[in-house]
Amino acid sequence: MSITNESIWAAAPTTIRGQPTPLSTDPKGERIAYASNKSIFLRSIDHPEVSKQYIQHTTQTTVARFSPSGFYVASGDVSGTVKVWDAVGAANTKGDYHIIAGRINDIAWDGDSQRIIAVGDGKERFGHCITADSGNSVGEISGHSSQINAVSIRQQRPLRASTVSDDTSLVFLHGAPFKFNTSMRGQHDRFIFGTQFSPDGASLVTVGADRRIWLYDGKTGEPKVQIGEGEHTGSIFGVSWAKDSKRFVTASADQTVKIWDAEAGKAIQSWRMGEEGVVSIPDQQVGVVWPARSDGLIISVDLEGNLNYLVEGQPKPKLVVRGHQKNVTAVGIANQTLFTGSYDGRVLGWDLSRGSAEKVDGESHTNYVAGFTAPAPNKDNIIFSVGWDDTLRSISPSATTFTAAAAALDAQPKGVAIASIGSDTVVIVASGNTITLFFDGEKTGSLSTSFTTTAIAATGSIVALGADDKLVHLFTLSSRSSLTPHPTPSLRRATAPISALAFSPRGTYLAAGAANGKIYCFEAAGWSLVTDRWSAHTARVTALDWREDERALVSGSLDTGVMAWSLAEPGRRWKAGNAHKDGVTGVAWVGGGVEVGKYCKFGSSCVSIVALRA
Repeated sequence: MSITNESIWAAAPTTIRGQPTPLSTDPKGERIAYASNKSIFLRSIDHPEVSKQYIQHTTQTTVARFSPSGFYVASGDVSGTVKVWDAVGAANTKGDYHIIAGRINDIAWDGDSQRIIAVGDGKERFGHCITADSGNSVGEISGHSSQINAVSIRQQRPLRASTVSDDTSLVFLHGAPFKFNTSMRGQHDRFIFGTQFSPDGASLVTVGADRRIWLYDGKTGEPKVQIGEGEHTGSIFGVSWAKDSKRFVTASADQTVKIWDAEAGKAIQSWRMGEEGVVSIPDQQVGVVWPARSDGLIISVDLEGNLNYLVEGQPKPKLVVRGHQKNVTAVGIANQTLFTGSYDGRVLGWDLSRGSAEKVDGESHTNYVAGFTAPAPNKDNIIFSVGWDDTLRSISPSATTFTAAAAALDAQPKGVAIASIGSDTVVIVASGNTITLFFDGEKTGSLSTSFTTTAIAATGSIVALGADDKLVHLFTLSSRSSLTPHPTPSLRRATAPISALAFSPRGTYLAAGAANGKIYCFEAAGWSLVTDRWSAHTARVTALDWREDERALVSGSLDTGVMAWSLAEPGRRWKAGNAHKDGVTGVAWVGGGVEVGKYCKFGSSCVSIVALRA
């Protein structure tokens, strides 16, 4: 058998309020690059479910730029490091350079794909120019008294470069090697957030927090004209030229994206995101890019990290690509919809056939989503979630919306499960030393335990609780409001606290993962141990899920690995190492067929589809 990565449903770009979010596309307009947490994603524009993840940065990433050749990407992070890597084959690092002692805000390539200027918020300097292949210095970036927010290099000779800063000035540089030529002040009176040369090199544009747009001569840097006075009512965070060099697009905190005719100095089209007339901070547009393609597509990003596909002549976005900005912490599946929750409380519903996500409408959790249930029988496939805002919420998969009111919990939940007695289904929430029961959204009972619950699972009327005492404790749902000890009160003591539990689909087996990476499998008929040989993880097991035929189990761990296990061959395993940079936080089987099966794995802020083949 083999494990292969089929696609990555990529994380959303990381955004910060009041700061621009750089976006970059390759020369053919086929892929978009952006920073997300400690990774860089190269994502297909036409097939957003397909992407490549670069994970060699060790701190928060800030920017990624394709080279004009399209073969390389230069990316920066908050430590002042710039990495140059292969954008076509395996994402191998070609260069690793420390540029400044602080955050890299922007990067620009010259037209030959040989030189890079990286700028940001340094201490001794605010930027530097180097060769991409060796890191040798090929110029000096000077003339600013505060952090540099953006940089652009003219793609034609003679080479020119422009940098803009919080000090409200634009510095024009001649190269190569790049040297200070002139500093221009007075065009902007607040922070300047963006600058870009037109593709033909004839013009240069700057935008900023003062809502002004200025055009300059691309060869001399001489200011030519200010346009669009009063059109944008919020800070302008992004600007990008069309490949014809006659039009450019801007993105603003006023929730709008506008196309401008550079020669006429007028806006020729405008999109406003969010509800009409409603001021919405998440809908602020903080970045934009105009890919070099013929269909008039523009991509903007809002403060939530949603990528808006805008097409000239169309009044509404053609597509909105959503994802998580924060680590995915929980997963559940209902009615062919995959639900994921992250530690910022965001909940998305994914179409398993297309890999596209919709935000679950309604009042969501306000922070860490701790768990989802499987669908409740005879309850219209309602799925339940718990979060560290100490609430239990319900979701309708068909409408992708939160339903009814949230039920308050007495303590921070560790997990949630559904048990049944007769035709009644009861939601059971584990919170430390307290187990709480809910029926039809109302609290019906609770149970205090002598141990601290660390994981929960249920099948039928049987409820299993993993605990810090290294035991799995068994209970029976005896009514809508009470749990009673099972005739077999506890299962074999593990060698570390229990960290994950999962019953197989028909309740035949119970798998228990421990904090030391070991997995135990029990047969529910007599609670005998089936195997304790699944012990290849080197850190805490975070998630378990059984295949529908109950013959295989998939596990995820903080050791960044995903493993598949077979009951028929307990001594064998199939491993996907380094599956997620910061550890795997969830796994779920999602299909079968000719393949042995597919499963989803979750970690960092992205979701991956993996195929396990015979």
